[in-house]
Amino acid sequence: MNDPPEHFDLVIIGAGSAGLTGSSFAAKLGARVALVEKARVGGDCTWTGCVPSKALIKAAKLVHDARRARELGIEVSDTPCDMGRVRAFVRAAVEEVYSRETPAVQLEHGVEVVAGAAELLDAKTVRVGERLLSADRVVVATGAKPRVPAIDGLADAPFLTHETFFDNDRLPEHLVVLGGGPIGLELAQAYRRLGAEVTIVAETWLPRESAAVREVLERVLLGEGVRSLRGRADAVRSDRERVTVHTSAGEVTGDRLLVATGRRPNVEGLGLERAGVEYGPEGIHVDSYLRTTARGVYAAGDVIGGPQFTHLAGWQCFQAVRNALLPGNAAGQPAHLPRVTFTDPEVAQVGLGAANPPASVVHRRALDRTDRAVCDGETEGFIEIVVNRSGRVLGATIVAPRAGEMITELTLAMNAGSTLAELAATVHPYPTYSMLVQELASEVTIDAFVGGSTAKLATKLGRMWR
Repeated sequence: MNDPPEHFDLVIIGAGSAGLTGSSFAAKLGARVALVEKARVGGDCTWTGCVPSKALIKAAKLVHDARRARELGIEVSDTPCDMGRVRAFVRAAVEEVYSRETPAVQLEHGVEVVAGAAELLDAKTVRVGERLLSADRVVVATGAKPRVPAIDGLADAPFLTHETFFDNDRLPEHLVVLGGGPIGLELAQAYRRLGAEVTIVAETWLPRESAAVREVLERVLLGEGVRSLRGRADAVRSDRERVTVHTSAGEVTGDRLLVATGRRPNVEGLGLERAGVEYGPEGIHVDSYLRTTARGVYAAGDVIGGPQFTHLAGWQCFQAVRNALLPGNAAGQPAHLPRVTFTDPEVAQVGLGAANPPASVVHRRALDRTDRAVCDGETEGFIEIVVNRSGRVLGATIVAPRAGEMITELTLAMNAGSTLAELAATVHPYPTYSMLVQELASEVTIDAFVGGSTAKLATKLGRMWR
């Protein structure tokens, strides 16, 4: 510890989606970069979040589609789900993604991964075990962890969070899910499709979404056999292999309990106080350019609170690195942020929703009016596009099997200041789910034209011309 600190142009603390994106960019700029990680490179997204959950959802959808095959005259067996093989499939997906993120791969890209817990000694010095690192700039991107509510008896009961859920190789008889947010609903539907009884304990499903979205998701999930206990959990008790959750609306007992009640920033043990970095329960305090209260220290991703999405974390760390290493400053929040809940159907949203100011207009089209949905037998859902009086896109909500892919077009339209008329004029391939965007835009544009004075004059002139 008597040796002088190793000097880097940039130290990034946290090798999740944010740190990986930021460090790669910094290395391409020619900076000497250290990426510090106390657990596993890849973070939540690779190991306990996006990747394993989407692989699990895929496996569950295959089972669901096999059952539905009988509707098409295709006979399939009722072979029970082998959770050991499902877990192997999920792990294979994780390992494949991780193979592109390993410390060796990072080193090839010019990034040195330093394994261990990081501790700031001041705004320019980071201790990692026996190593001291100094840097002109530091970015904190340590993410978040599950938020476990203070419910009587919960701490003494066996429960899972998204960090431990994917280690399960046994299909439970009855999975109880505490929380009605995206994680809770995604995993509840997946396990129900795999064959478990599932009950969601929550006062409201997807509270950030509109009533129309919740109506569709409730109809689909309840139709698949997911149960709902609408109440706030106030007590938990366990007896051997059973866990009971009590609420004001009743109680439910299962053999597995998943706690999916949100996340909180990882700020403990980082030495933020010594570096002069202010923070609170909601995360590290940053300005509009992702600068903390300590000169030369930036923060990005889940650790600063706010919306917690992998795509936002990566984008923010890119911006933080840009601000740390290049002249000028770029905004630390995107103009328009899309989000997706990966239930089936998916729920995607960007910008304003249906419940918005009087100056906006909401246009809606049901999913069953697009041919691809009819061909697939996937007609539960809709699209809503919010525009201003001149037709410029202000927001969109999509409930559809490919909503997560479709929402990017609407996000780009918002960034470009595009109108429904411009979306209508853009040729979309047929038959695709994205045709729903053009169909709605065309319907609104044509109706506005036909009902306007310009159309009447054009029609009159056309008759005269003939």
